[in-house]
This record gives sequence, structure tokens and C-alpha cells, in this order.
Amino acid sequence: MLRALAILSILLPLAGCLETAGALAGASVAAVPVIGRTLPDVVVSAITGKDCSLVRLDAGKSYCAAQEAAPAQPVVCTRSLGVVDCWTNPEALGAPYTEVANGPRALTPAQEAQRTRRWPGW
Repeated sequence: MLRALAILSILLPLAGCLETAGALAGASVAAVPVIGRTLPDVVVSAITGKDCSLVRLDAGKSYCAAQEAAPAQPVVCTRSLGVVDCWTNPEALGAPYTEVANGPRALTPAQEAQRTRRWPGW
């Protein structure tokens, strides 16, 4: 009898939580089409700093996305007689050369920070 009374005293305050649990479940279901993850996924993602989602599991992927590796060094493309030649090792060219596209060769520090930032932007 004492054991039943102890269990009842623990479960009685939780009776009001059923309504709240239903509302949270509904909010989680509504969050999937909006942000692509459930509310518990948001909490897990914030704690781990990774992009975690049940939607990824449903697609056959891992629960949390692995961090992407840094992009590879781009090739150097130069103009030749009527064609464009691309080189993976620009030091092999030796002489000064003019690239087909003039632009940055690597990510700026701000771009790298954006690429490696924790989800949701912290």
C-alpha cells in the first residue's frame, strides 16, 4: 500500500503534463516543414554544434551531418591557342601567366568562418 501511494504521489503531478506534451508534439510536427527539423532536433543541434535532424534519418543519412572539409585548391586556367588549358600545379608553368578568371584563390577569413560556423549561427 505504501509503494502504491508513493507511485501515485509521483505520477499525480505529471497528469497535467499530458496537455503540454501534446502541444509540444504538435509544434514539433509543424516545425518540420518550416525549419526542416523537430524541436528536439533543434536542442540537440544547439548542444552539439552540428546539423542534426530526423529528416536526415528519414532520407537514409546519418542523424548529424559531418562537417565539410575545406574546399580543394582550384586549378589555374590559362588561355592557349584557341583553347583554355587548366593546370593543377601552377608552379610548373614557371613564367608569369594570366589566368582566364581573375579572382581570389582561397576563401577569405570571413568566408571560412561562415563555412565552419556552428548551427544555428553561434
